[in-house]
Amino acid sequence: MLRSRQLLLAGVVATCLVATACSRLTFVKADASRGASDRVAPEYNLRDEPRDIGAAVARRHAALAEQRLRAGQLDDAEKEAKAAVKADPRSAAGHTLLALVHQQRGRSEAAGSHYAKAAEVAPESGAMLNNYGAWLCANGRAPESLAWFDRALADPRYRSRASAMANAGSCAATAGQFDRVERDLRGALALDPGNLVALAAMAEQQFRVGRYLEARAFSERRLAAAPASAESLLLASRIEDKLGDKAAAARYVQRLEMEFPQARTLPFGETSTP
Repeated sequence: MLRSRQLLLAGVVATCLVATACSRLTFVKADASRGASDRVAPEYNLRDEPRDIGAAVARRHAALAEQRLRAGQLDDAEKEAKAAVKADPRSAAGHTLLALVHQQRGRSEAAGSHYAKAAEVAPESGAMLNNYGAWLCANGRAPESLAWFDRALADPRYRSRASAMANAGSCAATAGQFDRVERDLRGALALDPGNLVALAAMAEQQFRVGRYLEARAFSERRLAAAPASAESLLLASRIEDKLGDKAAAARYVQRLEMEFPQARTLPFGETSTP
């Protein structure tokens, strides 16, 4: 199983679109930019019920926080998100925006507390539950995360079930619960054939059990779907090595060294950066 020194929710945090004239908050899925993690990802297509954002002032601050976050103005984004939560402590949107800001700043524990609060104030929202599960898995609590993904999938209104299924399958592997890995990952891919988390995790799973041709197929689909991550290139090289194609393995290693010069290649199972 591939590991990085610290599992990330997403390499590039997505921004959100908040309409000040209504109570709906919609997050756009993260771009799969170079270096993005293939491990777990929060679902950014969120819809908050009117009771969650409550006061109009909280909506306005959340809208401003989104705009500042989109522009990379983290100080202002944090200020506005805090104002949203102050105006309405039950604002799931405000807590999620604060989590995104803290995440970008490397404040993992602070981000986790706000993902947890968003799930607390919106306990039936599949997206909020999925987000908190993703944070748990990315922060060394994979066994605990699985119950949160199951809760997310129990939301009948949850439209992005592939995200929670992919996260569940990936995290089940991390937790050593291999009986549900392929079930969840194949379920995710049936709903979303291009899901990066599911494709990467399926490549790992097939490699783990020695099905190297199947691992190659999923690895190639992952690499074709979006720019490579260091993990995806490392796994691709090791799949080719197992299949006896030393030239292809060497090409992937060369790409890894060129595209991710900061990465150190360790014995299989780990990648790290200085």
